[in-house]
Amino acid sequence: MTIRLVVDGRGAARRRIVERLAERSGGRVQIACHLGEPDADLIGPALNRMRAGGGRQADPMTGLQSRGAALPLLTSSDYQAKLQTAIDQLHRSDPTYRYRSHNLRNLQDYLDYYHILAETFAQKVGDTGATHALFMNVPHVGYDTIMYHVARALGLKTLVLCQTIFSDRYFSMEAIEHLGLFDAHGSDAPPMAIEKGTSPDLFYMDPRWQTPSPRGRISTAAILRFLKHVAFRRPGSLVNPVYLTRTLRRIANVYRSLPDWRDPFARFFHDNELAYFEHLAGYEGQSVDLDAEFVYIPLHNQPELSTSALGGVWRDQLLMIEAVAAQLPDGWKIYVKENPRQGAFARGPFFFHRLGRIRGVTLVPSTTSTHALSTRARLTATITGTAGWEAMRKGRPALVFGAAWYRSLPGAIIWRPGLDLEALSRLTFAHEALEADAGALMARCHPGVLEFVYQKIVRDYDAPANTETVSATILDLLEGRLPLTFSTT
Repeated sequence: MTIRLVVDGRGAARRRIVERLAERSGGRVQIACHLGEPDADLIGPALNRMRAGGGRQADPMTGLQSRGAALPLLTSSDYQAKLQTAIDQLHRSDPTYRYRSHNLRNLQDYLDYYHILAETFAQKVGDTGATHALFMNVPHVGYDTIMYHVARALGLKTLVLCQTIFSDRYFSMEAIEHLGLFDAHGSDAPPMAIEKGTSPDLFYMDPRWQTPSPRGRISTAAILRFLKHVAFRRPGSLVNPVYLTRTLRRIANVYRSLPDWRDPFARFFHDNELAYFEHLAGYEGQSVDLDAEFVYIPLHNQPELSTSALGGVWRDQLLMIEAVAAQLPDGWKIYVKENPRQGAFARGPFFFHRLGRIRGVTLVPSTTSTHALSTRARLTATITGTAGWEAMRKGRPALVFGAAWYRSLPGAIIWRPGLDLEALSRLTFAHEALEADAGALMARCHPGVLEFVYQKIVRDYDAPANTETVSATILDLLEGRLPLTFSTT
């Protein structure tokens, strides 16, 4: 059987993997359509910004007449949930968060655009005779999620890959919701050596984030970003010295209130961003009682895969906190820590108003050590974050709300209504069992790098060798010679 493959894979390195996959298959795998960049058939980021351009195939915004190809998706029973997920992700290209933005302004705009892209992709599947869809990361930015929805609704066999936090390893699954589902029973894989009580070594975590730091100073980049914002969004204010001076003073005050590693406006400035950081700065002087009985909840960065794709209804992180608060034992607190990478996205004034109304909640300063919090907490709660994995490594249970990769390992407790948090916090599990099951999981992973920022944690990384290894593994996965990392069977 010939596999006609729709591929989502951005970047030149992924394109080389896809081309090599087709070559080594000897014609058994043919690329029906490649979504990505820089010279793919359709340019993914351009689709998110509603821009034509660059792709080798026709612009989906023009010259396409709807013929109902996407109706199996648009009339499905879970269409509304899928639509909500895609809207959440497409919102990352809103003009309040991006200079290169789309022009969607209201719910109907997003709904209409979802339909346009869904019909475009569905026609592409039909016209090319596609049989399979390959996603080289969990879809989570908008256009890729809509392609995934179309592929599943039209019955294409899907393969979803996901880089792990471990060197040179990635996961595979048929469906996003399978992430983290596996059974270690009967595995003869060697255990993973985990030094009990230690935090995972995450290269993307700056150690300065966990210690008291000097206050910051306004940067030249921040001033330039502010002036760019004014020039683009309110050019008349360029000749208003009162507005310019007052706003620059506010920006400088934000920097003086936050640790020096926090450069909030180095990449983007917007009035919403300024209001967000001013509000956040108000919590910096608080003391934190680590001897209290508390649940630790570190917030995820949004918009990101961890919430927008893997969180389900819990991508609303306040809903997770409200669910914990509903079961909170008397006298306990909930310590919430903001993500050090977070900006104003999903953090408007009502977010903080709603957070402040939740029983027992304290928003801790940004320099509070997440390692100390996870160590001293009676319980760590998260959607999919590595804080849960860190707690489990320390012999403490993690309350998991989303499709976390570690949710089938000892120590992970899947949220359900009515949980007794005090009893849950007393649960114990054998560290050797965690090592054994983690080893079984690692044995089901695949060698290689898909997210190329992860090259830095691979010793002597060799790009051509990686292309060969990954393309060979994907071919085996597509043709059923290798088992998937995660599945329901």
